[in-house]
Parts: sequence; C-alpha cells; structure tokens
Amino acid sequence: MRLRITTPIGLVIDASDVRQVRAEDATGSFGIRPGHTELVTKLAVSVLTWRDGQGGAHHAAIRGGVLLARDGQRIDVATREAVVGESLDELSHAVLARLRHAADTEAEARTHAAQLHASVVRYLYRYVRGERGKGSLAVGASDNEVLR
Repeated sequence: MRLRITTPIGLVIDASDVRQVRAEDATGSFGIRPGHTELVTKLAVSVLTWRDGQGGAHHAAIRGGVLLARDGQRIDVATREAVVGESLDELSHAVLARLRHAADTEAEARTHAAQLHASVVRYLYRYVRGERGKGSLAVGASDNEVLR
C-alpha cells in the first residue's frame, strides 16, 4: 500500500511499501491492511503507526485530521501538524503533549471569541433599544452583569 501524510506546509510522509497502518478516531484504534474497503474518518490527536515490507515500525504523531483509504492500496492522511519519529517513547511523551496543548489552546480561543461575539450582540441590542450609556462591554460576564 501507499501511505501519504500531508500538512498545510507540505508532504510529510510518502511511503510506498506499507503493509499495515494503525490509527485512532473517536471510536478508538483501528487497522488497515491491503485490500481494505473504502474509508473516510476524522482522526484524533494520536500516534499513527505503519509497518513496512520488512516489518519495521514507523510512527507519526498527528494533530487530528482526516484519513481516506481507497482502492485497497492508498491511504491519505491530511492533518494540521505531523511529527515523524522512530521511537514511540519520543513521540508519546513530548510531542503528543505539545499537540494536545495546541488543540486545547485553539479550543479556548474559539470559546473566548464566541463570548466576545455574544457580548457585542448584547451591547448592540441595548444600544438599538435606546439604553445608551447604561454600562460597558464586559467579555465573559453573564447576561445580568453585562451593560448595567
């Protein structure tokens, strides 16, 4: 089989002699071998492992992404970030912790942006209703605390 792992920056892995791939999605870990049926799945932040024709194991820490298995011979992975390593210890401790932290930071930023958006909408609503000057814009405050 052929395995390709790509990020927005470019091609990370292009291996043509792959005998098995192990990956993880929301339902858990799964394997793919030659002849596997078509598959599309959203990958979790995890370690993707593959074995080559000589039985050697290779690993890539991935920051989520999408896996597409097709034609029983091709596996394409698109991810935001991938780090390749030969040792699971190297990847499982340092790299996965960093990738999980980055994913958590992005989720926190999205939450903060949603809170800011809600505060602006409440402020504009009060402004349009003629309640000008009755408070300030406070991000993250409850509805009763905003714009008193």
